[in-house]
Amino acid sequence: MKAISVGLCILGALSSSFAAPAPKVNAVHHPKLSRPQFRKRNGYSNAVNVTSTAPITSAPKANVWASLSNDEAASVISFLHDQPSLNLTAAQGSGEWDNAILVVDLAHVNKGEAMSYLSGTGPAPDRYAKATISFGATEEPYYQDFYVGPIGGNMTYTSYDWVTTTGTAKIRNYDADYSRQYERWFNLSMEVEDIIQDLLNATVADLDIWGIDPLWHEEGRVINWLTYWRQVDGFDASTLQPQGLFFKWDGTGRDPSGWGLIGWLYNDVYYASTEEFRAAWQAGKIEKATPNMGGDWVTTDKTGPDLPFDTLPPPVQIQPAGQRFAVDEEQKYVEWGDFTFYITFTRDTGLRLFNIKFKNETILYELGLQEAIAHYAGNDPVQSGIGYLDSYYGFGPWSFNLVKGMDCPTYAHFLPATWHADELSKTHPMAICLFESDMGYLMQRHSSSEYVSATKNIGLVVRTVATVGNYDYSFDYTFYHDGSLETTVRASGYIQSAYYSKNDDYGYHIHDGLSGSMHDHVLTFKADFDIMGTANTLAMHSVVPAEVKYSWANATRSTMKLDKKYLENEDQSKIGYDHNGQTMYVVVNKDSVNKFGEQRGYRISPKIGGAHHLTIQESPNLHNAQHFATHPLYVTKQKDTEPNCANPYNNLDTRQPLVDFNKFFDGESLVQEDLVIWANIAMHHVPITGDLPTTTMSFAQGSLVFSPHNYLYHDASRQTAQQIRIRYNNENVTEVETFGAKPMEGMVDLAATAFDLWDYTGDVAVRKFPYDPLNPFNDTVSI
Repeated sequence: MKAISVGLCILGALSSSFAAPAPKVNAVHHPKLSRPQFRKRNGYSNAVNVTSTAPITSAPKANVWASLSNDEAASVISFLHDQPSLNLTAAQGSGEWDNAILVVDLAHVNKGEAMSYLSGTGPAPDRYAKATISFGATEEPYYQDFYVGPIGGNMTYTSYDWVTTTGTAKIRNYDADYSRQYERWFNLSMEVEDIIQDLLNATVADLDIWGIDPLWHEEGRVINWLTYWRQVDGFDASTLQPQGLFFKWDGTGRDPSGWGLIGWLYNDVYYASTEEFRAAWQAGKIEKATPNMGGDWVTTDKTGPDLPFDTLPPPVQIQPAGQRFAVDEEQKYVEWGDFTFYITFTRDTGLRLFNIKFKNETILYELGLQEAIAHYAGNDPVQSGIGYLDSYYGFGPWSFNLVKGMDCPTYAHFLPATWHADELSKTHPMAICLFESDMGYLMQRHSSSEYVSATKNIGLVVRTVATVGNYDYSFDYTFYHDGSLETTVRASGYIQSAYYSKNDDYGYHIHDGLSGSMHDHVLTFKADFDIMGTANTLAMHSVVPAEVKYSWANATRSTMKLDKKYLENEDQSKIGYDHNGQTMYVVVNKDSVNKFGEQRGYRISPKIGGAHHLTIQESPNLHNAQHFATHPLYVTKQKDTEPNCANPYNNLDTRQPLVDFNKFFDGESLVQEDLVIWANIAMHHVPITGDLPTTTMSFAQGSLVFSPHNYLYHDASRQTAQQIRIRYNNENVTEVETFGAKPMEGMVDLAATAFDLWDYTGDVAVRKFPYDPLNPFNDTVSI
């Protein structure tokens, strides 16, 4: 649960001259037949008043990737409950020994069917669901994905085997009895509460118990390492409170008689039994370390004296002429400038975009997150044993409502996000925001002794924020008028810290009893490019040193050349960026060249951040579930049987994951094929004192840019009217060219744009089984 308390007051009114858009003109103008508008010194004409318009549009086709509706999810759940062989129990009353539905989501839509529908040559694809069921009524519990549908027709279900690399959609659940095992951990802790009180200055009731993720497998046994974390009242800061006492636990099988303690660890000394641990304590042989205590330092509230002028309202962006992009709310379809795209949302990975077009040509069929790894390291077994695969927990459920005026401008356009888990449909009404923003730097600028020209860099941002455990991930997809598209991830939240004792080689000592636990973040994105069709190739154009003897020179000269190569097959397609950024990676269509003979394409470039993959190449925690995170870039041939490079339930058995990405690479040709790029945004994080209480986004960020590469004959941003040219003669301005852009006039009531923070809401939940269409809302849960 998250508690949010924010105060904000916006007062007053503002008079300004922000520019408004010129009407969109479809006709092509010959330069000699259409003179740009300009003005003399005396001012703009045709100024536009502030409005609050929100243009709407109609999607050319239905959104075939749209999330399941509440009724669709209800029909799938009801159908599955009617299948006697599944032996399902309603999720609301189910226990660890029951079979229950975990998640229902839209199943992968075959790309060929979707493209046929979009092009008008085929019908809309039937909609199918992916239903994940936990089978607990067995000595060997497991999860299994099922393919269910067609929704609205004569539904059937079958195991969703063909999108796995194991050949089966079934994976063993080795952690099915977590709650019963937690009781045993608590009872074990009570047996040594006197030792805990002495070493940690805490009672067992003051502490939480959790440890490694995923579980280890040693000599046929299922092993867990657990540790204690001090609970913090009022703030979600327990990950700043590791206590430095650990125990090793055997949790093999479902029979509690087979569970038990293996040993204790404190201050880097291992004790093979509780008796040995107690004897050492009673004999005074345990060297006590500094306890990790709470206090104001773990809270996120304001501290310290006011900064000069800081209590005054800060600068804000406004939308002077109303919204300048159009949205089809029902179909989640967006038009901005020369871009159009569809939005969808899933429980596992949250926001995804489909059929991204620029100037009415598809450039990306699909773009979205696949998986996020947070891999830790440390001297203790818990930090050393953690490699989170975050899609297991899901990004969708934790994409809470965004805060107006904080996460997004108050004028942003908000969209809801719905997911279906535990036979509930839950909606966050404001989980996605779209807004235009001045990016804070120009798109173009040039000065001479006679004129200056400049173009505003106005981008459209699509944003969502997911708080997965202790970390808040902010995801941006930013569209630019030059045809570029940027994917950015920023992280904040509480670090998962380590106890300071004996941890000097794994981080900095950042508080009395605290070490910053070093870790890698790797977030993998799928980018299914279609450049002038689906027949594409990855070109690698490298700036290389060369020694050249020119006809006009007396001696060989050191210089550089452009070396052009192509990726031939999947055996070559695990790519590491060169150390100096000398290679350009461009998805091209070799059959589509411009009038100069250059291939049209889109370039893939890291923009922010210097990390691109995991440091640990052979993780003892992740095993075969990390193969998409060991290189910056991968290229494979598009297949409907390989829709994802990971599966959220890989976490259950990382040695035999449902999707082993390594098995995608089988030597197939990648020349003029339908290509998929799997690209990583990564961050190496060694926390410092500045990460207390929470990490700031100023450093914890990374991004990728996809940009036109010989795709057009000119810079596409020349089309925007948000630019100027000023001619001058010495001190006198002789001409100001505004290209038809209209300024704002009048007053802006800032108070009217303020958001009442008391209106912030949490989940809206709809019970799916038993389903009562006349009374669907069973509860509303505030965060």
